[in-house]
Amino acid sequence: MTIAALIVAAGRGTRAGGSLPKQWRSLGDDPACPRVIDHTIHALRPFVDTILVVHHTDDLKHTANLHDVTCVEGGDSRSASVKAGLAALSDRDIQQVLIHDAARALVPAQVIQDVIAALAHSNGAAPALPVTDALWRGTDTVDGTQDRTDLWRAQTPQGFDFKSILRAHTDFTGSAADDVEVARAAQITVAITTGHEDNFKITHADDFFRAERILAQRTQLQKDTSPMDIRLGNGYDVHRFGAGDHVWICGVKVPHTRTLQGHSDADVGMHALTDAIYGALAMGDIGQHFPPSDMKWKGAASDIFLRHAIDLARSKGYDLGNCDVTLVCEHPKIGPHADAMRQTLADIMSVDIARVSVKATTSERLGFTGREEGIASLATATLIKP
Repeated sequence: MTIAALIVAAGRGTRAGGSLPKQWRSLGDDPACPRVIDHTIHALRPFVDTILVVHHTDDLKHTANLHDVTCVEGGDSRSASVKAGLAALSDRDIQQVLIHDAARALVPAQVIQDVIAALAHSNGAAPALPVTDALWRGTDTVDGTQDRTDLWRAQTPQGFDFKSILRAHTDFTGSAADDVEVARAAQITVAITTGHEDNFKITHADDFFRAERILAQRTQLQKDTSPMDIRLGNGYDVHRFGAGDHVWICGVKVPHTRTLQGHSDADVGMHALTDAIYGALAMGDIGQHFPPSDMKWKGAASDIFLRHAIDLARSKGYDLGNCDVTLVCEHPKIGPHADAMRQTLADIMSVDIARVSVKATTSERLGFTGREEGIASLATATLIKP
């Protein structure tokens, strides 16, 4: 089952104040999630296979440092933006889609899991909270009351069978408050799942203070209830030489008389490190997350894989303690490039260079590396959950 997340981030958010639309503003002090939208992506990433962000035409510059996501321009209304996002996903093999407001940055994992679980028996599912306050009608004075029985406060992500919601949006005219309204117009049954008070939509200036308090409470709760969890993972990779004039090693282009062959860019050092992180998480290897049978990864830059691995680790509460990459080859010589490799890996993983080691050794002319038929790499990664 392939699941996509479509994040709606094309609004202007003027009620929140500030010089930027709210989704691009800072929230909290986590360097891995500096902005509202970064928290949103971080919350959804562990549960989906692909993420698409629909943005305003004026916000293209803000999408530049969104990693491992697809970005498309939205329309002049929420429903138009969602339609644009669905159209951009239509050429992929997507079975289900979660449509989520970028401004709901603190959605708990359980809310997302419940929506996905409900899609097993319904073509639509969305979280909500029952209305518990008394409801009045009126302008300046109370003219009447409203029964709150069976009334709900809608939230996102709103999940759907992809083909069903794509048809619904294609046929829909006018504007809609959310995607449940579009789905109901197409006779799609939408199951109600349990929402959460933390899953509120940042709308006004004071909502940023509320979100900051929730983040601080989560951090403190994690410190109070979670003993330190240390994970160690190992990775190993090999690539053979072929015709060429350079090799990619740990994200650095190194001139050489030959090149490394592989389905992606054959970055043997980064592949080993990526597998070490997956190994520490007990979550397989690169081939399981990025199958070589999928041609969209043909020639892909390996920083995509490493970012996915470290983002996955952080989504589970871990950060990198340190890592050590050993390259086994006769040529090219690694020493002159080792510091550049360390810095590149540190930048990709958003850690200090002091936590990253890159070194090399030879095999004393023994074996395939000694015969200069290819390069091998070993890596170790330590993940720490405070």
